[in-house]
This record gives sequence, C-alpha cells and structure tokens, in this order.
Amino acid sequence: MQVAALLTGRGNNTLADKNILPVLGRPLLFYPCNAAKQSKFINSFWASSDCDKILASALEMGYKGIVRPPELALPTSQHIDAIEHALDVMKSLAYKPDILVVMLANSVTIKTEWIDSCIALLLQDEKATAAVPVYREMDHHPYRCKKLNDEGYLEPFFDFSNHFISTNRQDLVPSYFLSHNFWVLNLETIDRNIGQQPWNFMGDKIRHFLVDEAFDVHNLEDIEKSEEWLINNKIV
Repeated sequence: MQVAALLTGRGNNTLADKNILPVLGRPLLFYPCNAAKQSKFINSFWASSDCDKILASALEMGYKGIVRPPELALPTSQHIDAIEHALDVMKSLAYKPDILVVMLANSVTIKTEWIDSCIALLLQDEKATAAVPVYREMDHHPYRCKKLNDEGYLEPFFDFSNHFISTNRQDLVPSYFLSHNFWVLNLETIDRNIGQQPWNFMGDKIRHFLVDEAFDVHNLEDIEKSEEWLINNKIV
C-alpha cells in the first residue's frame, strides 16, 4: 500500500509568505509536514508549490518538491488541477500512490492521530472515496442561512415549499463542515466527474472524522491563534 503525503501551498497570497511565517519559531508549514512525518501509514512525502521558498522549507522536512505551473497557482485556480498535476509528476517518476493525503500548508491544526484515523477509515471501507476531518456547526446550518434575491431581499437558499423548518437548532439534521486542514483520498475509487460539488475530487462516498476545531491562516491574528492552539494541544 503506497500512501503519499502532498503538501500544497501557493506563494501568491494576500498575506506575503504566509505559509513560511514563523509560528513558535518554526515556519507555519512545519506543523502539517511534521504531523504527516509521524504517521504510521505514510511512506512518501511531496510538496507542490509555485514558490521556491515554500519548496525549500518543505525540502528541509524531507518533502520532494513539485514545481507548480503559474497558471495553477492563481487565486482563482482550482485545487483539483494542482493535485492532478502533482500526481502526473509522481507518475513520471515511476511512483503511483494508492492513497493521497493532501495537506494545506496554511493550517497548523492537524494531528498525526487525525491523519492516521482518516487513513484507517479508508482501509476499513473499500467503497469509501475519501475521509476528511469535519466539525459540527449548527449556528450556521445551511437551512438557516440566506441569500439576496434580484430585488435585494433576503431569501432561503432552498425551496421550503410544503416543508416545516424548525427555528430550533436541535431539531435540524446535524450539519458538518469540512475542516480543510487535510483530505485523505482513495485514488483507486475517486472520479472527479461524479464527486460531490464543489470538492468533486473527493468522490461521492466520503467518510468523516469529527474534530473539535480547525482553522487556517489568513492574517497575522490567525498566526497568534495558531500559536495558542499549538500550546493548548501540547504541540510545540
């Protein structure tokens, strides 16, 4: 069983060099890289980026560099295209993983046991196309959110005609949001043409692993928040 870790991070960000900014004295991307390095399943390590500094920092962690083309590193670029490009590079080097752990370089909220638990979910379920960490969120339940119509008035995203929707959160079907710190993909089963939108590369049979909290870094305040999370979770 070939299980590969793929760190992904763009150099083109609003917060300059955010993926390598110091967090408790180490570059931000050190933490997802290190979590994967401790996995009992992962046996190959790769990093995809358009940024030489990101690739150099990942190389220090033992990650082989994949130079991402500029057109796949734009703010509008889709993650699936970067993933497929990385897999093509691996294939050209005579390596074909069975399971791919995609880690986002801008999140420290990742633990080795989370990664291994998600990989184990795939190994236990041969039909599963992916396993991902999620958190439960009822305040922002999709049944409770609104959009603006053409006249500028608020309205539901869904047609609730002939349906009763309770105002009590506890009455609603549990709502889960992807943490987006990492995704574990079963490359033998996923098909981007039949996967669930908008992350169709995860396929249509996605297992979940519940976590209490996960977030990524967008600004300097998030760096401080990341340091607090690492200290509170005894990851230093």
